[in-house]
Amino acid sequence: MTPPLSPHPKTLRPKPRHLRGRLAAALVAAFVAALLSTAADPSPDPAQADNPIIQTIYTADPAPLVYNGRVYLYTGHDEDASTWFTMKEWRVWSSDDMVNWTDHGSPLNIDTFSWARQDAWAGQAVERNGKFYWYVPVVNDATGRMAIGVAVADSPTGPFRDAIGHPLVENGEIDPTVFIDTDGQAYLYWGNPNLWYVKLNADMTSYSGSPTKIQLTTQGFGSRPNNAQRPTLYEEGPWFYKRNSLYYMVFAAQCCSEFIAYSTSPGPTGPWTYRGTIMPTQGSSFTNHAGVIDFKGSSYFFYHNGALPGGGGFTRSVAVEKFTYNADGTFPQINMTTAGAPQVGTLNPYVRQEAETIAWESGIETERASGGGMNVGWIENGDWIKVKGAAFGTGARQFTARVASATAGGSIEVRLDSPTGTRVGTCAVTGTGGWQTWSSVSCPVSGATGTHDVYLRFTGGSGYLFNVDSWQFAV
Repeated sequence: MTPPLSPHPKTLRPKPRHLRGRLAAALVAAFVAALLSTAADPSPDPAQADNPIIQTIYTADPAPLVYNGRVYLYTGHDEDASTWFTMKEWRVWSSDDMVNWTDHGSPLNIDTFSWARQDAWAGQAVERNGKFYWYVPVVNDATGRMAIGVAVADSPTGPFRDAIGHPLVENGEIDPTVFIDTDGQAYLYWGNPNLWYVKLNADMTSYSGSPTKIQLTTQGFGSRPNNAQRPTLYEEGPWFYKRNSLYYMVFAAQCCSEFIAYSTSPGPTGPWTYRGTIMPTQGSSFTNHAGVIDFKGSSYFFYHNGALPGGGGFTRSVAVEKFTYNADGTFPQINMTTAGAPQVGTLNPYVRQEAETIAWESGIETERASGGGMNVGWIENGDWIKVKGAAFGTGARQFTARVASATAGGSIEVRLDSPTGTRVGTCAVTGTGGWQTWSSVSCPVSGATGTHDVYLRFTGGSGYLFNVDSWQFAV
């Protein structure tokens, strides 16, 4: 369940600048300075980062799901300035091009489970028969142990509700991964320090038999040097799936710091053969957690690191890389990059785009909107949003945005290819009487032809300027 909408936070607390100010200073200042020195050239800067893919909050434990032509990304949320795995909610994002990600907010949190106490840690969602089941580890308030709960929704973006009102399974271990095989049998794996599985029934909220502990052998899961208590590399964070006729168990290996390794099997329950490292120990987070999908003919590897300003082992961020399997089905080595995955296709600027659909940004935050969904807020002078690869074709003539402001407003500068690139339009935003009192503003556009990255740069006086809910170009 989602908490009721509260008064607009701008009236209650300062802007949460945990990433924003430092991000602008650390990652954007040099970029903008370089562009200012070559202002005549509006071409994109190839050094501009697109990883991590979410910059507005710290995210962890990515669990991608492909459904109806989109990737839905389920993540945890590390609280600001955490010094432990302080996580109270899960979040959902989606994309149809792997670079522009829409923020769907938090449709599931600890309070969804009346029996849970804390720790919204790593989970995974799956679709079956038009319903979406999200398996997550939480602390059972009655026992003080980690248990696996299951939530259900009619939409991939929720809202999710507790499906059964009690733990699905409980043995003190974490990190569920779920998979439905081609014969219809569903499997739930989880575990740290062990690896367990159960066969889920067709209702996805119960199981047959008892939890089975997988025998972790060095042949199946690699050898951990000089550790008699944990002789194999398996640590936590399993990700289970099937590709062609081969079953894969991707996992976080040998804490700490962790790397990502994998094993394969001819069947869903073994025998397992250790295959090696996928992603070596990298980045500034001592944990990692993988998710693997195929989407529109390509393969993608999701992970987390501590790459954003203020980031680290307890303030992590989700990133993604495109990769190609070797001919025999094995993984290549995948390294963390700041470039991220290439765009699949282009973005259509002539249909309504949510303002919270973002490839990169500086200065903004997102929040729940009064009419449902999310909006971009906490906008100050000089903040901006980038969307990648908008296909204008022969040219746009008008830009419209849905905005709200409890102050005097400001302006939206529409720029191409950089925050200081060619300005093709400027929309004036006046006060609307409230932060959730929405109105549409339009302005003429000239020079927006072909395919470009679009930057919406916000300008005005001091303080917060306005909110943006959506935008759209017209011919």
